[in-house]
Formats: sequence, C-alpha cells, structure tokens
Amino acid sequence: MNTLKLLAFGLMMFAGCSEPSKKSEEKIMNEPVKVGADKDDHGCVASAGYTWSEIKKDCVQLFKDGFRLNPLEIEKGKAVVSAFVLMSDDQATVELFLPNYTQQSILLNKVGGLIYEGKTYRYDANKSILYDDGKVLYKGNIE
Repeated sequence: MNTLKLLAFGLMMFAGCSEPSKKSEEKIMNEPVKVGADKDDHGCVASAGYTWSEIKKDCVQLFKDGFRLNPLEIEKGKAVVSAFVLMSDDQATVELFLPNYTQQSILLNKVGGLIYEGKTYRYDANKSILYDDGKVLYKGNIE
C-alpha cells in the first residue's frame, strides 16, 4: 500500500516538473486581456449593461434609464424577462426594447394623448400596457 502511494506521488512530481512549451508561453504573453471588449457598433459595452438608444442617441442602461414592463404570461419555473420603454424628451416617440427581438429596438410614434403606435405594437403610457396586434403582452407596475 505504501509503495503504491509512493509511486503515485513520484508520478505526480515528475509530471509537474515539465516545462511549459515556448508556444503556449508566447500565446499567453501576446494576447492581452481585453476588458470591455464587447462594444457594439456605437461603442456601447454590453457587459456593463449598456445598449444603444436611437431616441437618446447615446448608450443607456435600460434597467436604470428605461421603464420596465413585465410579461403578462409567466411560465412557472422560468426566468421573467422584461421589456423596457424609453421616452423621448419631447414625449413624441417611445423606444421599445423587447427580449428576443432581432432588431435593436422599435420606435413608436405618438398618435394622441400618451398613446404610441408602430408596426403591430401599441403602447398606452397612461396604463403602462404594451399591445401587439391588440393582445396585451407587457404591463408596467403603475396603479
């Protein structure tokens, strides 16, 4: 039993003494770590939570600058993925950021009061409800 332990220890020591190859050392030294290298075309750093906004013409953090809308249909045991709305300073346009949407965002124009429409979407800012083809998809936490 002791011989087996001694043999295993000797093999581990022998394997640990090997010198790293020159190629792996060169590769490590020539590839600097790039923090924040996940910038999009506008220079927004996604890993820091930034997304480009068309109406703000700047990188924004949706969870901080936008208004959260939660889905009406939530599957038990699944993560809740919110949508976000940003409003232009003049309140003429809102920008929607929908989960799993292939484009960056969707712009909706004011059609009256605080009602915005575009494509198949309609956002009622008074009630904080987002509709798609007349069906309620998301709702904000206002009463």
